[in-house]
Amino acid sequence: MRTLRLAALSAAALLLLTSCASGAADSSGSSAAPSPEASAELNGELTVYAAASLKSAFDELATQFEAQHPQLDVRPVTYDGSSTLATQLIEGAPADVFASADEKNMQKVTDAGLAPDPALFATNTLTLVVPAGNPAGITGLDDLADPDRTIVLCAPEVPCGAASATLLQNAGISASVDSLEQNVTAVLAKVAAGEADAGLVYVTDAATTDDVETVPTEGAGAVVNRYPIAALAGAANPAAAAAFVAFVRSDDGRSVLSALGFGAP
Repeated sequence: MRTLRLAALSAAALLLLTSCASGAADSSGSSAAPSPEASAELNGELTVYAAASLKSAFDELATQFEAQHPQLDVRPVTYDGSSTLATQLIEGAPADVFASADEKNMQKVTDAGLAPDPALFATNTLTLVVPAGNPAGITGLDDLADPDRTIVLCAPEVPCGAASATLLQNAGISASVDSLEQNVTAVLAKVAAGEADAGLVYVTDAATTDDVETVPTEGAGAVVNRYPIAALAGAANPAAAAAFVAFVRSDDGRSVLSALGFGAP
């Protein structure tokens, strides 16, 4: 009986020593395998090209995304008219993600083999804007046909320009345009500075400054821009590109976009 007790005690002691050794190795990390979360942590740099109308939203989204991934450097987002960005990408400009203000310009990038899987993430509509105080007394789209008014619009090749042309055509209006700009930011800037009596911009852009007022814009709700985003083929950081696209389309991303006036896709 005494022999059996000694054998049992020896076995228990051996089990205890083995358990302690294993625990020590785990706590020090010397023999523990890295967690999936740690091995999947994003790093390096992320380069994003985005339509000018997305600036407020993507500045915030990039900040939030970088905060979630401290090992990742999200470079300042490149903003311009979608047609300009699409041309740059097709000509070889290096980027990981492209977000367009319309499907037409994304299709150009897709046709070039650079955006294999674009997905919609937001919508937007136009509004007529005037300088604060509306010094020219603009009351609606009809006033855009008045040659005595100074009118600024986006150029027809960029999404806001194509949408403006559709809106005016639907209304039967031939606008007397004094200046055509390559992105919506430039239109907004000219109206805000009082260099134009009126212009058409997205509702999201109009909300970014107190230097303009909006005028009721009949028919604008029927002309909707749909925004696609894609992780680009040949991206230098494909893991970060895919993760950023997923983040923009997530509930958190949707919350940022919605707060700035973008509609759901």
